Amino acid sequence: MALRTLASLGDLSGKTVVVRCDLNVPLKNGQITDDGRIRASLGTLNALLDAGARLVVISHLGRPEGTPEDKYSLAPVAHRLSELLGRPVVFAKDTIGDSARDAVDALGDGGVVLLENLRFNADETSKHEHDRKDFAKNLAAFGDAFVSDGFGVVHRKQASVYELAEELPSAAGLLIEQELSVLERLTVNPEKPYTVVLGGSKVSDKLDVIGALLPRVNRLLIGGGMLFTFLVAQGYKVGGSLLELDQVETVKGYLTKASELGVEIVLPTDVVVAEKFGGDAKHVVAAAHAIEDTEFGASGLGLDIGPDTAKNFASIISTSKTVFWNGPMGVFELSPFAAGTFAIAEALTTVDGLAVVGGGDSAAAVRALGFSDDQFGHISTGGGASLEFLEGKKLPGLEVLGWQPSGK
Repeated sequence: MALRTLASLGDLSGKTVVVRCDLNVPLKNGQITDDGRIRASLGTLNALLDAGARLVVISHLGRPEGTPEDKYSLAPVAHRLSELLGRPVVFAKDTIGDSARDAVDALGDGGVVLLENLRFNADETSKHEHDRKDFAKNLAAFGDAFVSDGFGVVHRKQASVYELAEELPSAAGLLIEQELSVLERLTVNPEKPYTVVLGGSKVSDKLDVIGALLPRVNRLLIGGGMLFTFLVAQGYKVGGSLLELDQVETVKGYLTKASELGVEIVLPTDVVVAEKFGGDAKHVVAAAHAIEDTEFGASGLGLDIGPDTAKNFASIISTSKTVFWNGPMGVFELSPFAAGTFAIAEALTTVDGLAVVGGGDSAAAVRALGFSDDQFGHISTGGGASLEFLEGKKLPGLEVLGWQPSGK
């Protein structure tokens, strides 16, 4: 059975559609610092409005523990969504309470309501199916149909992702269609040379995707905090850098497997080493095999790939036909340690082929460093979901919409 799309819902004129978006944007002092996920939702929302539907938009933000917290309110998102849609967005101060019911009851043609953070209700993420079903039934009472368009949560079996799709006629939105189209190009006959760039803090978060990608890719570039576990696996010392000792043997196994498959795992040759964690920290560039030979000794912290590595990585990326990047190369939030991530982002803009920024911190990084979305082939809205897709895992939020991986 194929993925159900908007066309499967038929005529939506005058109907109320519940739309699950991923509006989980970063906030600082109540202000949105990156509205990329809100903008990514506009295609589906405008398509539904153009079809004459009334919209009840739902989303989560952050990780509240099942109770309301002001810092996780979607109120700032409602304001920004209204600006981007060019029409009023009524904000309901709860999810299934009086405020939500009153707002939905008052919806007119072309009207949009945004409900408060779904995760203010513990049943949204409950481990008990009956709790999730009860919450989903209450949400379903607001609409005639359901559109799932929050790609960043399709790997979660949560009430608004899975059970709600069972309660109403349901379909995937345009964003999910686009995400799947791009990700399938990374897994089904990708154009070669195929390069994957992995960074971020923990190698344990990426082990499954490394294992899944090794038979498909030509080159795997390793940066970020995870690189130090790879260096230790090669017998080097890494000072006080981030390290997962319990993963060293696993990494050794992947290095061996890559060699057997003819896949080149490219590790940094130099690293930016600091005396402490902070934007004002004294820092130097050191050879990757000599981190503890700096003036900081065994307490030195590797916080970014070095300039030679950045140049080499950029050269490899720019000569590739398919590139997938997930995870920054260093602590890009601190300017002395942002150069590596900047170099990777810049190189992706030059790819003559498909260049995908794999969501999460990578997406935040490219925008924070001054790049625009249209400079890349695709910026995914779901870091975790995209990784699990590439790993070949089941994604419940897609399966409930009829999706099956290619070839199955």
